[in-house]
Amino acid sequence: MKISGINYLANQGIENIGKNKTMTFATFCVLLISLLLVGASALFYMNMNSMITGLGNQNEIAVYLSPATPQERVTGFQAELSAIENVDKVEYISKEQALAKMKSQISKGQAIFDYIDGYDFMPDGFKVTVRDINRIESTTSNILMLADVQSASASTQVAEFLRQLRRVVTLIAGAVIVALSAVSMIMISNTTKASVFARREEIQIMKYVGATDAFIRTPFFIEGMITGFFAGAGAFFITWAVYDAVYQILSKQGMLMSVFGGANSIIPFSEIRIPLALAYVLTGAFAGALGSVISTKRHLDV
Repeated sequence: MKISGINYLANQGIENIGKNKTMTFATFCVLLISLLLVGASALFYMNMNSMITGLGNQNEIAVYLSPATPQERVTGFQAELSAIENVDKVEYISKEQALAKMKSQISKGQAIFDYIDGYDFMPDGFKVTVRDINRIESTTSNILMLADVQSASASTQVAEFLRQLRRVVTLIAGAVIVALSAVSMIMISNTTKASVFARREEIQIMKYVGATDAFIRTPFFIEGMITGFFAGAGAFFITWAVYDAVYQILSKQGMLMSVFGGANSIIPFSEIRIPLALAYVLTGAFAGALGSVISTKRHLDV
């Protein structure tokens, strides 16, 4: 096809948007709502997964050495812990630090500490952070095998809960996204069918005078693609505004967010802005173009 022919068909597609404002607007709204529903579900899943990861990152193993452990052994013990597979970070907690933390956590009965000051009863300890929470039990077992370890404890219940929670969230979010995608495609298909049906006579006349299927479909393809592109752009900016507003509100709820791994567990919009924009406009353009082309097929068989 010549360049002039391509330009003509492109102009026809653009002009059709203005000639069929009502149906174009209906298609735009359906695409916009569909993209928003699927996009919101995907973002919710991503942030839930990030929060679960944040909770997992807070899970630690408390390691305490025997009271009789010499200081030179304590100094070298940190290196042994760091060498264990799955250990990400090791923080030394001295006896003095442990006692000071205990005092800060006990608001009543401070007089008790006046009687025990001078007694060396707190063990040296380490706070061990693991890379993979799913392997925390085996990591704890490896730590207990080291010499001079009095105890090593971690909340395996938390680890198991997080594993189950991640599995449930993945299944539910996956099912919701698939279901919404299917419903959205049905809505888009019905809307584009109605749009094309309203112009069936125009299609049939072009068919009777000898226009090829590609010649007839191309303006509809361009019309649907442009409508979908702008629907995707609209969905992106709405998502941006709502996401930022929710992010600002949640980031100020320090106590609430600490339960979910801290405010940092919420994904900043700046990190997903570009891929999300591309996903919205490309999906919108593809869905709009595909729906228009498929809907013209039945009217071409004349």
